[in-house]
Amino acid sequence: MDTLLHYFTQSSAITIVVLLGLSIYFIATFWIFLDRLYVLNSRIKSEAISLKSLYTGQSKSVTSNSLIFTYLSRVNQPNKAILEAASSDAIRVSTKGLTWLSIIASTSPFIGLFGTVIGILETFSKLGSQSSASLSVVAPAISEALIATAAGIAVAIFAYTFHLILKRKAYELSSLLSSQSEVILSQVNEDM
Repeated sequence: MDTLLHYFTQSSAITIVVLLGLSIYFIATFWIFLDRLYVLNSRIKSEAISLKSLYTGQSKSVTSNSLIFTYLSRVNQPNKAILEAASSDAIRVSTKGLTWLSIIASTSPFIGLFGTVIGILETFSKLGSQSSASLSVVAPAISEALIATAAGIAVAIFAYTFHLILKRKAYELSSLLSSQSEVILSQVNEDM
């Protein structure tokens, strides 16, 4: 705890702002991930139930909790265009926030690196005013400056990993919606 307190008292305002920004990124990353994971998992579950009822012949249409149901209830005859629109709209709404995870994953290492560069510049500036500079003086200052880069990389790892997990979940949802659309269209073609 003393080391952390010492770090913040010795750091410049820019370094603290960089670490604060990375902290906000970190919180936003987890917030987006947990929110979208909950939404995608619940939608995948409801669409899997709807698809199962279509496959087993228990229903001629999707269940009422399916994302496609609202679109199908507004038309007399299901068609490919309305099913594609429903699927596209459902995926768009379900994957909201993935762009932010991508932005966080790609920018946080650079923000951390910026904090490190500023920290190193300040270290060299302080060392220039001293009469002697040995490794025992330079090494701790440089290692403190590298904390910003480590923080940026840590945030990027979580953001990128969460982005890929959610992207896979979105693919699962898309596959379920597509399968339901194909079954519904095949039933329409059989009735003709």
